[in-house]
Amino acid sequence: MNRWAAIEDAIRAATGGPFRVHEASPRGGGCINETWRIDDGREAFFVKLNTAARLPMFEAEAEGLIRLAAAGALRVPAPVCRGLAGGQAFLVLEYLDMEGGPDNPDRLGEGLAALHAVEGPAFGACGDNFIGRTAQSNASHADWAGFWREERLRPQLTLAAHNEAPARLRALGEHLLDAVSVLLAGHTPRPSLLHGDLWAGNCGYTRAGEPVIFDPAVYHGDRETDLAMTALFGGFAPRFYQAYLATAPLPPGHERRQRLYNLYHILNHYNLFGGAYANQAMRMMETLLTEAGLPPPER
Repeated sequence: MNRWAAIEDAIRAATGGPFRVHEASPRGGGCINETWRIDDGREAFFVKLNTAARLPMFEAEAEGLIRLAAAGALRVPAPVCRGLAGGQAFLVLEYLDMEGGPDNPDRLGEGLAALHAVEGPAFGACGDNFIGRTAQSNASHADWAGFWREERLRPQLTLAAHNEAPARLRALGEHLLDAVSVLLAGHTPRPSLLHGDLWAGNCGYTRAGEPVIFDPAVYHGDRETDLAMTALFGGFAPRFYQAYLATAPLPPGHERRQRLYNLYHILNHYNLFGGAYANQAMRMMETLLTEAGLPPPER
């Protein structure tokens, strides 16, 4: 059975209705998965494909979308089915037309604030998942600084060492782990429900202007981490921040914490793609150590 026939069967089983692919069109928008729009002339779906070993990544993504949808704060594409077809893992999602829709950053900011108002029992506090292709641990912690150090920075630094990162990066990382409690001293966030990978490429707008978020890495944590990532890779419109802050102002010190939170994503990009991300991570760590009053190790 070819992959489309197996995916057709999975869609029919999940929806209880007829479906047979009449047209399959490749879609852009990512370097991790192969993506397609499939339709039968009546109904369309969005399909992600990867190697069979990546099925757990799709399982975690579907669970994250379900958690976000349950919050009722922002639109997400509904998971339809997932599994294996033709030797590949697949994830079928509701197809949302986000081509040519009007930007509505005010609604996105307000919706994100509503999402963050949903709290979990602890930091992490949901199943492990992935940030890009990288495994992400969401083990529960009562202490935010401990969670960020042990479940976010330490695994990335360990992976960087495995990837033969420069000795300077490894030395800075060891010192930075000791500085996390200093950098987060006195900061006591609530365990908000987070998208977890919120950059400009993971949101859009329907033709009616409804904001949509997708490709999540969901967990419960400091809401500032979502806001911090929006500043990476192009940033969001000023109206987005104005709308968010009008609903949920940030506490003092968030500008400094933004660097600590975005270091996680820069380290992950180094581990995924290498290159200049190592230099960027080292500069960030040197600044953070200086801010913590701990001199960086000698070169």
